[in-house]
Amino acid sequence: MNDLSYPEQGASATGTLPDGYHHLRHRALVGHGRAALEVAGAALLGWRMHRLAGVRIDAGAEPAAPGLAVHCAIGLGPLRAGAPNRVLATVDGPDRYGFTYGTRHGHLARGEETFAVELGPDGSVWFTVTAFSRPVARYARLAGPLLPLAQRAFARRCGRVLAAIAADAA
Repeated sequence: MNDLSYPEQGASATGTLPDGYHHLRHRALVGHGRAALEVAGAALLGWRMHRLAGVRIDAGAEPAAPGLAVHCAIGLGPLRAGAPNRVLATVDGPDRYGFTYGTRHGHLARGEETFAVELGPDGSVWFTVTAFSRPVARYARLAGPLLPLAQRAFARRCGRVLAAIAADAA
C-alpha cells in the first residue's frame, strides 16, 4: 500500500537528500561495544527510544517492519499533533540496526526519516538521524523555522535517550 505523501521514497536511507526540503543530519555517540549496540538497536526497532523521547506511538506491532503503519503523536494535551507514518525499510544487525519511515497523508509535514545505530570499527556505537521534510499543514507552515529547530532538538533528545539505554547495558 502506497499512501505516502511524497515521491522521493527511500532517499533518507541513501543519504542523498532531495532539493526543496529541510535537511537534517544528526550523529551522536551513544556507547561502546556490542552489548550497547544490541540494546540500543532493540530500543530503536521496538519503539522504546521514541516513547522515552516523549512520542506517543501506536504501531500495532513491534519491532518496526517494512509496510507497518505507525501513528506518532507529539506535543501535550490539546497541542498534541498526530503524525501518520509508514515504515519503508529496516536493518536488523549484525553491526547496524534501524528503520526508515515516511509521512502518510494527514501528517503535518511531508518527507521521511531514517534512524540508525551502528557499531564503528573502534567499538563505538553511533546513533544517526537523516531526514528531509517540509511543512504541509497551514499551522506548520506558519511556524516557519521553529519546525526544523524542533526536529533537531528531537534528534538530540533521541541520542541522549539511546545513550542512557546503552549505559545500562555496560
